[in-house]
Amino acid sequence: MTAQDTHIAATEPPIAERRSFIRTHHGDTFDDPYEWLRDKNDPAVISYLEAENSYTEEQTRHLDGLREEIFTDIRSRTKETDLSVPSYTSHLPGPDGEAPAYWYYQRTIEGGEYPIFCRAPAADPQTPPDIAADIPGEEVLLDSNAEAGDNEFFSLGAFSVSPGGGLLAYAVDLMGNERYQLRLRNLVTGEQLPDVISDVAYGLAWAGDDQLFYTRADDAWRPFQIFRHALGTDSSTDPVIFAEPDERYWVSVGNSRDREWIVIHAGSKLTTEVRLLSSGDPTAEPRIVAPRRQGVEYEVEPAGDRLLILHNDGGAEDFALAQAPLDASSHEQWQTVLDHQPGVRLDEVDAYADFVVVGLRRNGLTGVHIIPRDGIGDLGEGWDIEFAEPLYTVGSFSGSEYATGLVRLSYTSLVTPGSVYDYRVADRELILRKITPVLAHPTKGAYRPEGYVQVRDWATAQDGTKIPISIVYAKDTPIDGSAPALIYGYGSYEASMDPSFQIARLSLLDRGFVYAIAHIRGGGEMGRAWYSGGRTTTKINTFTDFVDAARYLVSAGYTSADRLAARGASAGGLLMGAVANLAPDAFRAIHAGVPFVDPLTSILMPELPLTVTEWEEWGDPLHDPEIYAYMKSYSPYENVEAKDYPAILATTSLNDTRVLFTEPAKWIAALRHTATNGPDRPILLKTEMQAGHGGVSGRYQGWKETAFEFAWLIDQVS
Repeated sequence: MTAQDTHIAATEPPIAERRSFIRTHHGDTFDDPYEWLRDKNDPAVISYLEAENSYTEEQTRHLDGLREEIFTDIRSRTKETDLSVPSYTSHLPGPDGEAPAYWYYQRTIEGGEYPIFCRAPAADPQTPPDIAADIPGEEVLLDSNAEAGDNEFFSLGAFSVSPGGGLLAYAVDLMGNERYQLRLRNLVTGEQLPDVISDVAYGLAWAGDDQLFYTRADDAWRPFQIFRHALGTDSSTDPVIFAEPDERYWVSVGNSRDREWIVIHAGSKLTTEVRLLSSGDPTAEPRIVAPRRQGVEYEVEPAGDRLLILHNDGGAEDFALAQAPLDASSHEQWQTVLDHQPGVRLDEVDAYADFVVVGLRRNGLTGVHIIPRDGIGDLGEGWDIEFAEPLYTVGSFSGSEYATGLVRLSYTSLVTPGSVYDYRVADRELILRKITPVLAHPTKGAYRPEGYVQVRDWATAQDGTKIPISIVYAKDTPIDGSAPALIYGYGSYEASMDPSFQIARLSLLDRGFVYAIAHIRGGGEMGRAWYSGGRTTTKINTFTDFVDAARYLVSAGYTSADRLAARGASAGGLLMGAVANLAPDAFRAIHAGVPFVDPLTSILMPELPLTVTEWEEWGDPLHDPEIYAYMKSYSPYENVEAKDYPAILATTSLNDTRVLFTEPAKWIAALRHTATNGPDRPILLKTEMQAGHGGVSGRYQGWKETAFEFAWLIDQVS
């Protein structure tokens, strides 16, 4: 069956046509038979994707009942009509001298796919309104459901209220391609302003109530320009206030918490440069805080009369905290506040009038460190906020108020639903504002955290490195090798896959699953060295760590190889493809979401979205023959062999700009042509025809997508 034969019953797998396409680099020639699947404007490509969708639908039809069960599980446990904890924001005085203050929050309503953004007048900034009751004076700022209308996809790329509180700027994507339309609304009259700016990227910043800064991306989807827009003017005349010529760098723009500064950030994977622009003088030239130096990363946090600098200069691999004058223009003006401590990774810093909040990692766990400030703003001795659970994830919300005595915290664990706390710095008191409700299941009853076990275990990698694994399972699950299990991994970009609670995961745990997160090298869980140990020419460690973690789960009695499934997405999808080639016997089934499984082809093409910016993560195979050979040695697509693979489900989106649908389409075509799998180990591709890198939009559609994936995994390992 060919891709054009879509009228034939979908009981036979589509077989993509093989067309010779020669690629030669560094003396190596590769004939890529499925490169023709790159053009989504080609009817033959769309026909092939639709044939794959039809085949996947037919092969999973027997799971319709289980899918509905899982969807019902998720929905029945979710409080569909709910309210987030309100966040206090005071605005600048208006012409009448009044300074309005509001509680900002989001509502969800039963049947609504998207949140509704609201606010209500605030009097006491220390005490949020009772979210269990009606909130007096509520004002709807944006109903995302109405904004989405009948569109199949909807996503917000920005949402920001003006300093005076009277205007809303927000950016909308209706395709999934992360190209947004910026819109403005008068919050007093409810009218839309005529200012509509198309083709913007993420982020925006206000300067007063009449000037907006926004970003645009180039043809490779790299945000590289920052524009200034004066409200009421023709956006086609907006001046470019900063443009980044180096294709390795992304740019972003935002406001400082004290509202005094526009912060412009330019960064590659390994180097950054920050500019500041006074909000009171938005037409001035942005000022560089410290010129870029290759390999030096720094973040700038304006802190009233000084700047706080989080940096890795001078060998501070896990970063140090410094302060500098407001007018600093060189790293030589940085004065250390917190010394570098190897193994304690400083991730972020937030400055307030009376204290500073530092987000950090220690021993694989997140933490929050508070540093008090004295009457003249100097920093004193700090302390960590302590929590009782052995595994958890905590971080600060980075609230909008500069003068406050409270720090808003998010907290969760594998068994504790997402929680919101206010931390009163003066008396070191944690005040619980909300725990995400988990409603009673119609047959399984109320959720009881004590009915589940969470543990941190350690696998030993091939080179002796200890790999942390976060594990959760129901108390009555036997740990004798008989339980089904799902292991999740990512391992790239120094991103950490921290333990957190998910209502959907209960559908696995209550069916006897062990769920594990492998914190493999290439991520950031154990500090900067952990990341360095799994990128460029050490990337293979990411894959072998995951295999070693999977084999440990078997040897420790959590599961058996024929009942173990694996899951990963994006760069985690590369992980899935690599371990499928490396150790197919270790897994019964693999789900690869939006998988980066043809990395060498993509990174060799600088004209593709995001390619050049990736060279510091993976290496530059276009100009370096050693990197070329190294990447080719692990590229999933180029290493498909004639052997039995685990059952494989690849999911992707037609409009994904980060990992093109081409990659999983080519990979599945190659697997189907070469792998020796029998019918009990299917190889499937599912493409969302109206979605982006994050998959479908809308919570109900997201639940359905999860139910589809979970049902397939359950079926494969049961």
